[in-house]
Amino acid sequence: MASQRSGLLLCNLTLLVLFSVSVGAGGGFRGFRRFHQEQDTKQRAVFEQQWFTQKLDHFNGADRREWKQRYFVNEAFYKPGGPVFLMIGGEGPANPAWMQNGSWLTYAQKLGALCLMLEHRFYGESHPTADLSTDSLRFLSSRQALADLAHFRTVTAEARGLANRKWVAFGGSYPGSLAAWFRLKYPHLVHASVATSAPVHATVNFPEYLEVVWRSLASENAECPVLVQKASSTLMERLKDPKTYDNITKDFNLCSKLQIQTEMDAAYFLETMAGNFMDVVQYNEDNRGFEGATGTNITIKVLCGVMGDTSLGDPYARYAAVARLMMDTFSIKCLNISYESYLGEMTDTSWNGPAAGGGRQWVYQTCTEFGFYQSTDSPNQPFTGFPLVYHVKQCADFYNVSAEQLADAVAQTNEYYGGYNIRSTRIVLPNGSIDPWHALGITQDITPDLPAVFIKGTAHCANMYPARSEDLPQLALARDHIFLLLQRWLKQ
Repeated sequence: MASQRSGLLLCNLTLLVLFSVSVGAGGGFRGFRRFHQEQDTKQRAVFEQQWFTQKLDHFNGADRREWKQRYFVNEAFYKPGGPVFLMIGGEGPANPAWMQNGSWLTYAQKLGALCLMLEHRFYGESHPTADLSTDSLRFLSSRQALADLAHFRTVTAEARGLANRKWVAFGGSYPGSLAAWFRLKYPHLVHASVATSAPVHATVNFPEYLEVVWRSLASENAECPVLVQKASSTLMERLKDPKTYDNITKDFNLCSKLQIQTEMDAAYFLETMAGNFMDVVQYNEDNRGFEGATGTNITIKVLCGVMGDTSLGDPYARYAAVARLMMDTFSIKCLNISYESYLGEMTDTSWNGPAAGGGRQWVYQTCTEFGFYQSTDSPNQPFTGFPLVYHVKQCADFYNVSAEQLADAVAQTNEYYGGYNIRSTRIVLPNGSIDPWHALGITQDITPDLPAVFIKGTAHCANMYPARSEDLPQLALARDHIFLLLQRWLKQ
């Protein structure tokens, strides 16, 4: 399964989670996961999936085509007159585990809220078109997704007698942005939003992501990112010499003998190895159950421990040891780091294709709306060899989107939503300092009614997960603060 790296995956919660980390990584979204089938099936049995008739194109009245969108309902906490909480799905399957776990349910219990979760079009089981061809994907956008939310909210409110109830949108990561934008664009339909870890500013080049990775590794051990930088540079140099390929194949347990025929091949391999650190930093100690088949909880501390272990050899050897540790942890036999193979997966337009779990769709959104490319174009980050041009070329390879079209699309996104200059009311924007995505989010209050909650020492979407005794005090305070805001706003 490809684990594309140009963007991000929703903060999907499950207590048993398998990360594909850097298997076949390259070019696409951060932290693409696959879930334990048993857990997902169990959750689905508790909360039956339901289906909502949705328009294919909300912006063309002459197009009458429709499709079925998946959603879930939890009525356990609802008290007549209470608010309606709407959890927004993102760039992966809507996980029914959210209907049983998470801080939003704690708030729902206290406030007597009805809880709904709507899956994002083109992800999970919500298939608006017969395939994932580029022609079909033109109906995949944040604007169409917001219109889905608006139509779902309008029809559901009428059908369930909830038209006069106050609706609150919740989301984390890309769905966090959608939660903010839903309130921004449809203020008559949504009363307030909790937009967690939301990258509201679109940008083609996002080297700041890796700058935060440097700082997050350095917060554990100042020498750690320096050693990673040495290792990554050494690996890049060795990729230039075919005489080293046999050793590299063995060192990193590759599925077939290393072949570097183009710059894309080298960049893909280098990004795959960097992905081991990028994923762990983004989700560090986040209480999602980031554990592999061995039960090992991989954290920044663990990775920096390996990088500092001189008994393993030079920094390059330790870098390879990290790769093998991740593979062992997640029961991965070997790594496929062929860009040609990745290209084949990403251009498979079938709903049964290897990238249909979200990879092909999400990278399309980055190429046509957001960018978010985590390039090595900054000197203040620990990796080498996957510059912006590598990411941009994938837009052309996968969807025939040019660099100019990409730049125009990103500019249009910021013009439409406002980027950092979002102007609205009753949106709270929590972010964690360890999470690299905070660099594209709001980390300081814009107005008293557009407050930021910047949580020192926490990672991506940390405030969304269930509370536990090991949580940092500032994380517990952040959850309480968000609840008090909701309590106040629901009285307005």
